[in-house]
Amino acid sequence: MNTDLHIIFGTGAIGLATLDALRRRGRTVRLVNRSGIAPVPKDVEVVAGDVADPVFAARAAEGAAVVYQTMNPPYHQWSAQFPALQTGVLAAAEATGARLVSMENVYMYGRPAGRPLTEDRTNNAHTKKGRLRAGMANELLRVHRAGRVEVAIGRASDYFGPRGGAQSNLGDRVFPAALAGKTSTVLGDRNQPHTYTYIPDIGEGLAILGEHPDAPGEIWHLPNDPQTRSTQELVDTIYSQAGQHRTRIRTVPPFLLRALALTSPVVRELLEMQYQFEEPFIVDSSKITTRLGVTATPLDQAIAETLSSYTTTSQPQAERARS
Repeated sequence: MNTDLHIIFGTGAIGLATLDALRRRGRTVRLVNRSGIAPVPKDVEVVAGDVADPVFAARAAEGAAVVYQTMNPPYHQWSAQFPALQTGVLAAAEATGARLVSMENVYMYGRPAGRPLTEDRTNNAHTKKGRLRAGMANELLRVHRAGRVEVAIGRASDYFGPRGGAQSNLGDRVFPAALAGKTSTVLGDRNQPHTYTYIPDIGEGLAILGEHPDAPGEIWHLPNDPQTRSTQELVDTIYSQAGQHRTRIRTVPPFLLRALALTSPVVRELLEMQYQFEEPFIVDSSKITTRLGVTATPLDQAIAETLSSYTTTSQPQAERARS
């Protein structure tokens, strides 16, 4: 086993942020996706194949010390694709003896019910996607407890940042509009406090989980700024930093989402997740800061860096390199 070889399954925004964090550490990184093409330096190997095939996944991860699961299938195809992809990554980690770092969200907790989400919270999903993610997480923990694979789980809230793309509430619908002085669009009640995780902090957190001796066998919320703001406050900051004198923002009303869902499978999947924006949605990441020393980028700095990334590229790259 090459202790410096790290394998990232997935080349979307999270996979590329993890690559950045590992490269800063001097690690050798191999990426795996369907096409074999990704916007990465020429000296980074990208392997093409179907990770849902355990034989291929194990071959692609040969020699790895750590494998990272950062794949994110199309939203409306989670049930059909996600379990098989996780099975492939698990097979790869088990065959190579590598640690598995799995990127997750916080859907499995269900409604916050007036309390911040913490890692010791019981899974109480009331949505189809939440139950799916709960089952996948439980499988990983069972495999770890059985001694088959060393597993560390990282969870993030809604994310934003360079390469954030269309999947983020604070992604392509907001930053380009702010830079152009046009109206941005967000989902849900924009006046509710809502945790957003900065994509480079996700990559840094996953890299830490890949190397820290205390990481395996546990769930870790990836670092968030402890001062949770509302979506409105964040969009106000985005417009201000973009040099605009006033914020232009609209919220998609629920009835319009329901109408769009009649013809759009992606919007149909969004409907059940709107509860996250109906009340304060705060994801506490103090555990990873206290125990592993990982801190979040201050929100104002994160917004400035994200604006810069949208300024310097005409087309954000998140959707160009999806697994």
